Amino acid sequence: MLSDKSRPVIQATLPAVGAHIKDIAECFYQHLFTTHPELLDGIFNRGNQAQGTQQLALAGSVAAFATALVKTPGNLPENLLARIAHKHASLAIQPEQYEIVHDNLMWAIVEVLGDAVTPDVAAAWDEVYWLMAYTLIHVERGLYSARGVRPQTVWRKWEVEKKIQETDDVVTFVLKRIDHRIVKPSLPGQYITVQVQMPDGTRQPRQYSLSRADQGEQRQFTVKRVYGGGKPDGEVSTLLHTTVNVGDVLTISVPYGSVVLDDYSGRPMVFASAGIGITPMAGMLSHLATAGSQLQIMLLHVDHNENSFALHGQILDDIARLGNASIYVWYERGANSRLRVQGVFSGRMDISQVSLPDNASYHLYGPIPFMQKVRSALIERGVPPRDIQYEVFGPDLWQADYE
Repeated sequence: MLSDKSRPVIQATLPAVGAHIKDIAECFYQHLFTTHPELLDGIFNRGNQAQGTQQLALAGSVAAFATALVKTPGNLPENLLARIAHKHASLAIQPEQYEIVHDNLMWAIVEVLGDAVTPDVAAAWDEVYWLMAYTLIHVERGLYSARGVRPQTVWRKWEVEKKIQETDDVVTFVLKRIDHRIVKPSLPGQYITVQVQMPDGTRQPRQYSLSRADQGEQRQFTVKRVYGGGKPDGEVSTLLHTTVNVGDVLTISVPYGSVVLDDYSGRPMVFASAGIGITPMAGMLSHLATAGSQLQIMLLHVDHNENSFALHGQILDDIARLGNASIYVWYERGANSRLRVQGVFSGRMDISQVSLPDNASYHLYGPIPFMQKVRSALIERGVPPRDIQYEVFGPDLWQADYE
C-alpha cells in the first residue's frame, strides 16, 4: 500500500509524468545502455528498441501501477504484474537487476522533469517503484521455484529434430532434449524464450508460444517471419527461418506464461484467435486431444486466407480426435475453404455469426485491437469479464488493460 505521505504527491505528479512518459522512457534507456551495455546482450529486444516500442514498456508499466495505487488501491493490476513476472522469469531476470533499473529510471525522471522533482516527489516515486519491484521479485521467486530452477539455470540447450514449413512465412521447430537434467512438462498456453546469437555476436531473446503438448522430452514452437514493410525485417525470426536447421542446437528457457488452460471446470471452452495467434491455441487443443477431453470445444479463427492458416493440419487432426469440438474460420480474402470446418465466413471475425455455448470460458489470442474488439463483443452479449482470458506479447503488454 502507498503511504499516506506519498499518495497526494503521486496524485499531483501523475499528469506530469504521464505527459512526459515518452521522453522519460527514451532518456532512461539511453542512460541505461550507456552505463550498462551488457544488458543489450541477452535481455533486451533491440528490434523493439530500434522501433521505439520498448522505450514505453517499463515507464508505462510503472505509471500504470502508480495509477492503480492511487485510484484503486484495493484492486492492483494483477494481470499486468503476472504478465511482466512471467516474461521476466523467461529471461532469467535477477533481483539485483531491479536496482540497476531503479537508479537509471529515477535519473531519467529527474533529467526530464528537472526542478519539479523535489525531494518529496523523488521519495514518492521511489516508493512506487519499489512497491512494484518487490511485488515482481516475490512473484518471480515463486515462478523459479515452481519450475525447480534458479535464474542461472533457466536456460537449456535443445537440438532441432524437425523443421516444418507451415506456410510461406511460418515455420515450426520440434526440439529434443540433449541433457539429463530434470525437465517438467509445459502447461497448455505457455511460451518459451529463445535466445539466439546474432552474426555480430550479440544474443537476442524472443518469446514463442509452445504449439503442441509435451511431456518434457520435446518442445515445439512456431515462428512467423517478420517482414518490415519499409522497416528492417525481424532479425531473429529471419535467422531462425533461414539459418537454423535439423541438428542445430538452440538455447531456450523453461516454459512460462500466466494464461494457461483450465480444463478441470467441466465448462465449454471457446478459443478465438487471429493470424499467428493460433499458436497457443494449437498447444491447448493438442493438450485437450491428448487428454481425451469430452468437453465442448469451439475454435474461432480469422486469417488472410486458407494458405496463411498456420498449423491447420495439426489443429484439424486434434479437432477430429476430440469428441465434441468444432471450428469456424473467417478469411479476409474470401470465404473459400477446402478444410474440414463447420463454417467459413468472409471478412473479419464476427461472433454474432456463430452460436456460442452457454456458460463457456473464453481464450483470446492475437493483436491487441483484435482481442479488445472480441472481448467487448462478448461482454455486450453478457459474458462475464472474469470468463475471458487473453495473452499479450511484445512490449505493449502493459497497455492491454488500459485502452
